[in-house]
Amino acid sequence: MRPDVNLTGYETVASFGDYAEAQRAVDRLSDQKFPVEYTMIVGVGLRLIERVLGRLTYLRAAGMGAAAGAWFGLLIGLFFAIFTPGRFPFILVLWGLIWGAIAGVIFGLVGHALSGGKRDFLSSSSIVADRYEVLAAAAHAAEARRLLNVGTSQQMHQQI
Repeated sequence: MRPDVNLTGYETVASFGDYAEAQRAVDRLSDQKFPVEYTMIVGVGLRLIERVLGRLTYLRAAGMGAAAGAWFGLLIGLFFAIFTPGRFPFILVLWGLIWGAIAGVIFGLVGHALSGGKRDFLSSSSIVADRYEVLAAAAHAAEARRLLNVGTSQQMHQQI
């Protein structure tokens, strides 16, 4: 936690199952002219979820390296094409792309070989919370609760 974020002096105003609901609650407070600078949305019960996407083979490492290198080479080629006088600047862009891809393949393969078989898989990580609480400064918490309850009951009457 950052040292400048302090939860003391804040009270839970409402709790929601997902982040979008908590955002809507703060938006409702804002629409009712509540001073939202005294609120926070806090994720509670955080978990790191890492989804394994597949094996990292030499072929895949080479392909990923080639793609990253091609982008970098394209950028370098564009710089050369812009700042080098000549009749065929697109040749410089093409050469940058090709040499970037070749260098990317080499770096991808060497990097994978040097990993020594550790972490031979691709994954995607995300942090999720069990619930999201809207907190308000203690001096404003009662008013925030009142406004959220009024907004909820008005919405229920509109739906009926």
